[in-house]
Amino acid sequence: MASAHGRLGQHFLAVLDVALRVPSIFIIDAILNSYSDPGAGWTGTAGRVLIRALGILVSSVVLVLSQKSLFKFYTLFTAVLLGGATVLVNYYGTSRGAEALLPVRNGPTLWLALALLQLLLGLGYVALLNVQSLCAALVVVDIMAPLCGLMAELPADTRQTLALASGAILAAHAAVNLLLKLKWFYYSCRYVYLLLRHMYRIYGLQLLLEDTWKRIRFPDILRVFWLTRMTAQAVILVYVVRVVRSESGLQLGWDVFWDLFSNLIISGCDSTLTVLGMSAVISSLAHYLGLSILAFIGSTEEEDKRLGFVAPVLFFILALQTGLSGLKPEERLVRLSRNMCLLLTAILHFIHGMTDPVLMSLSASHVSSVRRHVPVLLVSLVLFALPVLLSHLLWHKFELNTWLFAVTAFCVELCLKVLVSLTVYALFMIDGFYNVLWEKLDDYVYYVRSTGNVIEFVFGVIMFGNGAYTMMFESGSKIRACMMCLHAYFNIYLQAKNGWKTFINRRTAVKKINSLPEVKGTQLRDIEDVCAICYQEFATSARITPCHHYFHALCLRKWLYIQDTCPMCHQRVYIEDDGHERVAFSNNNGYAAPAQERAEFEEDGGGAEADGAVGGAEPENELLEDNDSIEYDEDEWGTQPGATPVEEDYINNDDDTDSS
Repeated sequence: MASAHGRLGQHFLAVLDVALRVPSIFIIDAILNSYSDPGAGWTGTAGRVLIRALGILVSSVVLVLSQKSLFKFYTLFTAVLLGGATVLVNYYGTSRGAEALLPVRNGPTLWLALALLQLLLGLGYVALLNVQSLCAALVVVDIMAPLCGLMAELPADTRQTLALASGAILAAHAAVNLLLKLKWFYYSCRYVYLLLRHMYRIYGLQLLLEDTWKRIRFPDILRVFWLTRMTAQAVILVYVVRVVRSESGLQLGWDVFWDLFSNLIISGCDSTLTVLGMSAVISSLAHYLGLSILAFIGSTEEEDKRLGFVAPVLFFILALQTGLSGLKPEERLVRLSRNMCLLLTAILHFIHGMTDPVLMSLSASHVSSVRRHVPVLLVSLVLFALPVLLSHLLWHKFELNTWLFAVTAFCVELCLKVLVSLTVYALFMIDGFYNVLWEKLDDYVYYVRSTGNVIEFVFGVIMFGNGAYTMMFESGSKIRACMMCLHAYFNIYLQAKNGWKTFINRRTAVKKINSLPEVKGTQLRDIEDVCAICYQEFATSARITPCHHYFHALCLRKWLYIQDTCPMCHQRVYIEDDGHERVAFSNNNGYAAPAQERAEFEEDGGGAEADGAVGGAEPENELLEDNDSIEYDEDEWGTQPGATPVEEDYINNDDDTDSS
């Protein structure tokens, strides 16, 4: 029970901490969006700039205060407000009469109400400032003095003078207390400065900003700011509509609601801070959407939970790239709608990246549970149908332009990626259904994956051209140019580089396989063992390594994608065509074939070797596969002492092997 109360208290303090920081965002947003009169002269302009800078500085300091300092600041601020409230009550109660303040009938009831109000305000003031008992009593008496003059029915001038004197005394007391707090303020600022400097020197600026971002819960502050602002504007709009309806008899229809919603959305992205707030709200929605999809498809990958980070970043970049907050209201609504379409396609692409590994895992591991397959297939079908529907609607509503071309290209690319995933899924399921070793499976998977990668690369080049056209002839900006450079590097250059490296790696693996002799027929049956990689029997043939271990050609080829050593003894596998030594072969358990069988094997060829190089080997152009077909990594195969590191480049391996 105590722990539950402790957690509840922590949650309450966290909510209060966020709520107390939100006013600083409102003040900064109001200052940045305030109107400045250009005809006020340089002195007036300089004064306004100074006041704005001071307001932004103070609000920023309050925003990044620690929780303890933030609570103390608001304690002092609330005390000052209570003191000001007592002064106002005394002034209006004595100068204009108590009836102007409390609309109740004359008599003791009015005086008692005023006395109770002033007493509560005075007690709150002295309690928040932690005033000592004697001084606190004097402060309360000072606050109640003008009310006593009202009750004694003193002349109006006397009551007003008494109220002014009481207010001056209270203001002096508050000023003295605040001056005494300046020492605490100085040491707090100095402590914060030393702490920030220490963290900057040790961890750097990036970690300092990340720590401050998390400590003050800045995304939550932005969400509360944006939702509060939108709620207030919605209340104002509804009130205006009700007033207009009562005066003119306006009938509420869908057009009126659409206009209200449009105005609300337009005002929700009219500044940089409101765009950040909208991004924070989108982050929450995308985060819970990603978690829901992961739970639905049964995935537990932590890296797939980044949708709540990717979506707001893309939205904010699109807003900066298109200058969303600086557009006119009508243009802003259109641009926001277009950005949302682009964001939707990006989210769908990310969701496909979440579902594709699960789809491949279920099919490659031959999971027989239909309940595991149905959710992933359903999500894949939705990912195929939504882009088609979106493109259909947009092409019927808008004419062709660069934005519509970009959205359509992203939709077509997503549909092709889904088709590639479903095709590979079907190949693996067919392989598991027949329960027979399908040696061409890896080739077919590679062909499908490679086709999808080539199409994706082509779309990347097309989108780069579309962006270049937009920047040169429509709306060019530095942010757009930077995004184009990032797109060219990540989606074009790196993709082409990785594809070419995969191509070279697979050619190297094929070359190594073709250099090994192949065993068939009676020699294969005499071994009486299984492949040391897949633990399956040899049905038709086996490849023999120079260290006299043998494996399925397909299994060894997959191993050679990441290692160039024998899986059993970790000696190098690649040998020259005529440079390897003719010695007797043995099975994986150390069994050596009889002398007669060895002689038959040597008589047959180099028999087996020639078949392996000509008839038994598959052409290189049929074996150029992609590592994406079946993913094997270092953790799956394991590494042993003496093994070549996985990260070693296969191109360098060829050079090393040739030199040996």
